[in-house]
This record gives sequence, C-alpha cells and structure tokens, in this order.
Amino acid sequence: MQSMKEDRSSDPFPRRKTRRILVGDVSIGNGSPISVQSMTNTDTRDIQATLSQIKSLEAEGCQIVRLAVIDREAAEAIKILRKETSVPLIADIHFDHRLALASLDAGVDALRINPGTIGSRKKVREIVKEAKNRAAPIRIGVNSGSVEKRLITKYGGPTPQAMVESVLGHVRLLEDMDFFRIKISLKASDVLRTLESYRMLAGKVDYPFHTGITEAGGRLKGTVKSSAGLALLIREGLADTIRVSLTAPPEEEVRVAFALLSSLGIRNDRPNLISCPTCGRCQVDLLRISEEVERRLFSVKGNVTVAVMGCAVNGPGEAREADIGVACGRGSGLIFKKGRVIGRVKEEDIVRVLVHEVLVLTGQEKGNR
Repeated sequence: MQSMKEDRSSDPFPRRKTRRILVGDVSIGNGSPISVQSMTNTDTRDIQATLSQIKSLEAEGCQIVRLAVIDREAAEAIKILRKETSVPLIADIHFDHRLALASLDAGVDALRINPGTIGSRKKVREIVKEAKNRAAPIRIGVNSGSVEKRLITKYGGPTPQAMVESVLGHVRLLEDMDFFRIKISLKASDVLRTLESYRMLAGKVDYPFHTGITEAGGRLKGTVKSSAGLALLIREGLADTIRVSLTAPPEEEVRVAFALLSSLGIRNDRPNLISCPTCGRCQVDLLRISEEVERRLFSVKGNVTVAVMGCAVNGPGEAREADIGVACGRGSGLIFKKGRVIGRVKEEDIVRVLVHEVLVLTGQEKGNR
C-alpha cells in the first residue's frame, strides 16, 4: 500500500503517515488537523428536527455530521438536508445496500458501512462503484459488538486480534474492487481493548483512523472514558478524526471533544478557562460564576486564557498571567486584563464583565461594559 508523506514536525503529537481523504471539504489523514465528528440522534426522516440539530452541531464547531439511514424515506430526506447545510454529511448504513446507493444519490459526502453486514459481494460492489463515481469515501466501521461469529469463535471473544482480522478482511474486499478512499474505525467500549486494536492495525494499513470509545456512557463516565482513550490514541499518533460517544445530546459530544483537543494543545481556537477547585477561603459562588463563564464563552472564537479564581492565595497570580482574569474576594472580584488590574466589580457583575472583556479582546464586541 502506498502512503502519502508530509512533514509533521510542528504537530504536538506526530501522527502515523497515512493516505489523505476528503469528506466534503474536510481533509482527513496525512497530517491534516484532527477533525471532530458527531451523530444526530433525531429521526432522519424528520427533516426539520434533523436540520435543526445539524445546524446546532455546526454552531458548536462540529466538522462532520453522521446520519442514521434506516429506510428509503431517511435516504430521501438527505436531499433536502444536503441543500440546507454546508457541513459534510455521512450516511450510516447497515444491512441494506440500496440505502447506501440512495444516500449517495441524495448527495451524502461519505458512507459508514460494515461490509460484512451488507450481504453478497455483488451488493458491496454496487456500493463501491457508486462511491467511486462520486468520490465519496467509505468508512469501514467495526465495533467489538459487530465482529463476525467465526472470529469470535476463533479468538474466544471480540479481542483486538478478532477486530483487526475483521477489519482487514473488509479492507481487502474494497481494495480488490480497486477502491482506496477508505477510513477505518475499530472501537470497543473499553479503553485498553480499543487502544490495543488500533495499535495492532496501525502497522498493517496506511488508511486514516476515525477514533473513539464506543458506547462510552453518560456525561460523566462517558466523558472520562472517552477522554482517557482518545488522549492515549492521540498521544500515539493514531487519531485522524474523533467522536466522543456519549449518552447525551450530541452537542455535548462536540464540547467535550474540543475541550479535550484544547487541553492537549491541539486546538487553540477557543478560550482556555482556568478555575480553581474552591476551598473554605472562597467567599463567592465560584461554581456558578465558572459554569456561566464557560457556557457563555464556549462558542467564542479566539486563543485567549481566562482565569476565574476564588481567593487571594493563587488568585491574583493566575489572574495576572491570564489574558483576562478575576481574583475574587468577599462578594466581589478584582479584574485583570493582560496582567493589569482594570477594576473591581460586584459578584453579580463578574460574569458579565469577564465575558465582555473577552469579546472585546477577540474583536467580537465593541463599546463600554
């Protein structure tokens, strides 16, 4: 297999060399920035609800959106969805190859399939032919729960070895059909098995990886598990595009993904919020202040550090080092901007003033506070 080469010396975590594919206008692999994906949880046939969620995800910064295509009506809905939004759309297909063909005809940018569930080689070939004609990539998605029974028997369960062998079989099937616009995912619901699976596969193919911990759980457990797994995968250069899988609104998946990438120094286009864990010295409702600042700044664009500190121990130092910061006292806060004190405000005004100063600093608001 050929691989495209590119200098990655500027990457904080250099990635494995891979081919490069395009999903819509989003470049994946071969040193492209790690992209963030999510999946709608609406009924795709409900066009208005699905379109509203796609636009909500796009507003949060989601770069690729996947849609469940369960029948012909859902595939037909993609025609309208494709016209009404610019974010790349992926059709998630299982079992019925005709839904993949209909989705491609409707204008979807890529497919996610498990060739083993599609049926005969002839049906897979029909999908490949149409995907090739439309320059649409195919993601081969194998989860621990979808490994073939023969491999489960061979390896005694959905082990990394079983998952890798499953993927390689699907890859060879597409390659035999002269199709190489491939992306691969290889997910389990636990961190170590997922990590080992990607490690094993990395030396065997040069296709980009879509990564995540599947069925990770709810907001707390899922965020922790996804962050642990994705941080390890990113550290080893194995992640080209990611999804944080949560039993939560998909917008939350995107927020967690961006927070993770920001904490690793990979994405610096959103405010970086620093806040202290609080202690008995704190004399304001710092939890409320911090959560409100975080909520109101999440969609703000700009590489700025914002410090929300609760007392006089570390507060002034952290606030002074931040671009915008507050060091709180009894019912009030000392506001810092670029290391300089610009005023003291009442507790109820802290959020408003901090957000205003960040917007001014990033050129997104003008005028006096």
